[in-house]
Amino acid sequence: MRPEFGFGIARDELIRDFGAQSTVRGERYAAEGRVRDIEFDDEDRVLRGRCVGSHGQLYVLEVGLSPGSRAVVEWALCSCPVGSFCKHAVALVLAAAPADAAHQPVERWRYVLDKVLDEVAVPEGGGKPIALEFSIGAPTRYRPGTLLLLRPLTLGKRGTWITRALTWRRLADYADSGEFDRDQYRAVRGLVSEMQRFSSPHSGEGMMLNGMPATLWPRLDEVLDAGVTILADAATGIRAVELAKNVHLRLNFAAEDGGGALMSVSLIVDGQERDADGAGLIGMPAPHGMFQVVDSVLRLGAFDPVPGRTMAELLGHQEQVHIPADMARELAVDILPRLASSVDMEVADGLFVPPTITGPKPALTVKIVDGGARVFWSTRYEVNEQHHDFDPLSSAGLIGYRDAAAEEELWQRVLPALQAVAAAAQDWKRQATQHVNRRISTTLDTEAVHELRAIVKSASVLDAVAAASRRTLLGGVDLTEVEAAVLCDQTLPQLDCYADLIIDADHRYRAAAADPVVSFSADTQLAGDWFSLNVTVGVDGETVALAELIRELASGATHMMLPSGIYFRLDTPELVRLRDLLDEARALGEIDGDRVNAASLNVTLWDELLELGVVDEQLARWRANLARLAAARPPVPVEPPVGLKADLRDYQRDGLDWLSFLWDNGIGGVLADDMGLGKTVQTLALITRAVSGGAGKFLVVAPTSVARNWAAECAKFTPDLNAVVVTSTVAKAAGGLADQVAAADIVVTSYTLLRMDVAEYSQIPWAGMILDEAQFVKNHHSKTHQAARLLDVPFKLAITGTPMENNLMELWSLLSITVPGLYPSPKVFETYFRKPIESGQADDLLPVLRRRVKPVLLRRTKGQVLTELPPKSEQVLTIGLSAKHRKIYDTRLARERQKVLGLLGIGRRTASRSSGH
Repeated sequence: MRPEFGFGIARDELIRDFGAQSTVRGERYAAEGRVRDIEFDDEDRVLRGRCVGSHGQLYVLEVGLSPGSRAVVEWALCSCPVGSFCKHAVALVLAAAPADAAHQPVERWRYVLDKVLDEVAVPEGGGKPIALEFSIGAPTRYRPGTLLLLRPLTLGKRGTWITRALTWRRLADYADSGEFDRDQYRAVRGLVSEMQRFSSPHSGEGMMLNGMPATLWPRLDEVLDAGVTILADAATGIRAVELAKNVHLRLNFAAEDGGGALMSVSLIVDGQERDADGAGLIGMPAPHGMFQVVDSVLRLGAFDPVPGRTMAELLGHQEQVHIPADMARELAVDILPRLASSVDMEVADGLFVPPTITGPKPALTVKIVDGGARVFWSTRYEVNEQHHDFDPLSSAGLIGYRDAAAEEELWQRVLPALQAVAAAAQDWKRQATQHVNRRISTTLDTEAVHELRAIVKSASVLDAVAAASRRTLLGGVDLTEVEAAVLCDQTLPQLDCYADLIIDADHRYRAAAADPVVSFSADTQLAGDWFSLNVTVGVDGETVALAELIRELASGATHMMLPSGIYFRLDTPELVRLRDLLDEARALGEIDGDRVNAASLNVTLWDELLELGVVDEQLARWRANLARLAAARPPVPVEPPVGLKADLRDYQRDGLDWLSFLWDNGIGGVLADDMGLGKTVQTLALITRAVSGGAGKFLVVAPTSVARNWAAECAKFTPDLNAVVVTSTVAKAAGGLADQVAAADIVVTSYTLLRMDVAEYSQIPWAGMILDEAQFVKNHHSKTHQAARLLDVPFKLAITGTPMENNLMELWSLLSITVPGLYPSPKVFETYFRKPIESGQADDLLPVLRRRVKPVLLRRTKGQVLTELPPKSEQVLTIGLSAKHRKIYDTRLARERQKVLGLLGIGRRTASRSSGH
């Protein structure tokens, strides 16, 4: 019959439900009269009919209309390829409407509110229940296996389950509907939203489950919890549906004739093995569940655990795999232990003999390569007496018989050994940084980032080792040849405390049996008092090139390797001292290439250097002379000269010994005793000894203020010597300088007169020159210094209580006059000594400088010779002032009293009171 709607459906609603293109085509089909056999079931609100397609096909249609005052399309099914909400359904709806009601517009606000009311309305009884019906589909061209289908149903008015009122399309498009049980509707809608990502409705609105993701199972649980009924489609050969609680696969190994084995996969459902015939898989590409029809009952369930794809395919294909007899050992040793930890297996009795496995044990391998060695760690297992080594950083789960927990405990126990091996590499900090950076580049590891920061901040190799994680330490280490030798010969023997540690190392290296021997020899003496110095180092009969030795020392290396495999320590005190002294000698110009000045005055340097080794016969004589000069004392004490009218104290006699040694050897010096210790009398003792021995005149240069005092001291202590004081320049004197001092033994002049008449002083053959208060020549740029330095005198002595006041160059200034051959260049002295010492960057150089100048600089303080000074005595005398002195004293006292009272404010207050009366 023809439906009596009493109204039409607005065109905009048709476009909203069916789309613009389907609406336009449906309008054309309706206008062309293609719709036939229209029927309307008012009770079920279903509009039925047939429509002729574009090629003459006749399609069967059903359109569900919502209950209520007007028609709203709820669902639409068609036998055409589209299946639902197609142009044919539009044509049916338009053809069924009264001619005068077609395209009757509906106000938008009314349409929206009607939909809202429909969705929130709760029918009597709480809404229609929902069911899900499973069915089995035949294989298709694109799906060769059995299909598992699912579609939604709801109860019709006659109490039977119908498919038309609830479709996947409606569930997908409408978030809610008051027509159905709300909990069930939402649970099923959650299922369909998951399913539509991987499948589309099959013919008859059945959704295929074969390719569903693993989230299918929790969604099904939600559906069951919501009370949705599970049905079986009897038309496809099933009468009931069972959801298994537990399904997993078992790998079976059965004996085969000839000694081989047959491998297959069986299905375990709820603890019982089932025949796998006809079993289908759910999930692509990795199956996570199965379904199977047995005695018209559809049984399905999720795999737990989920098997690998290969096992699932063996189940699906019902394949049996043959294992040859000669592969039985490999299967038993390598494969079955790995499978046992993750796969349910059943192995026939006596089929395979289980292997004998021991381990794990730590293994260390030192592999010698060109120029060094590669050291790496391994985890070792013994399987049937054959060892198998594994990278300790690899996953233990990849090998069945590896024990991850035991390996973790093992490497934690030998952690000190890992650290000791890493510490063998001087550049471990760089290597550790590379290890950690590689780890960070492959995975975002915040712990690795923190570890990297700690390694980078480390100040030494040991600090970098302590900052490295066990994973980094297990990454191995690269060593130089010397480092490998030290590791094998010294470090590895100390690891014997680890009884299970296996070490595979090359023992081609050995430590030197004896300490290195330094030898010094000299070639034939060269012209100009220079000779060639040969320095060699011998180690167990082998000669080491000095240049190579020094280069290794300079690099900071602790050991050195010889071509024979012998290695020896470089950081011994003797070799380090050898390097330092050779560096000093070269820096100070004592060595020019391999040539040495035989007349060097740096006697302590050469004495210390030659003391480090064995010297040949020629050098032995030179060394003996150096040792004598370095001692700076005569073989026997010197007796004070007869002409000296003074009793010398012990320290003054020692000073005379030192001065006499310098005089006898033609070396100048600096006498730097504290003030009051008798520098003048010691000097006069030397002059007296020299003059009595036939020496010529001595020139004493002193400040003008003390020149007369020298004459007095000479008259007091050396009355037999004729002392002359020069008080004016040659230009002002009556005669020449030579005439003035012709009969003198000691000539006293001032620094000013020396500077002005240096040419005249240079004409006189002086035996020695004494510079009193020598700080007057401490500036080596001054003309006075230049005059004193250029005056050709075989012996020069500087006397001062302050040999250095402001900087070390003041000391050099005195030495450059008195001992010019010790440090000839001010620039070299400044670079090597002054700048490093004064900047505080080389505290060790100051003791070196003291040793170098000790033979030519004598300084004693009062504290050092206090025991030889007479006891201190004090005497207080009260002397009365004369009349003139008393007047001066009282006047000064009154003035000072007024100042003090004024400061305290007393005088002002007194004056104020006086003015008030």
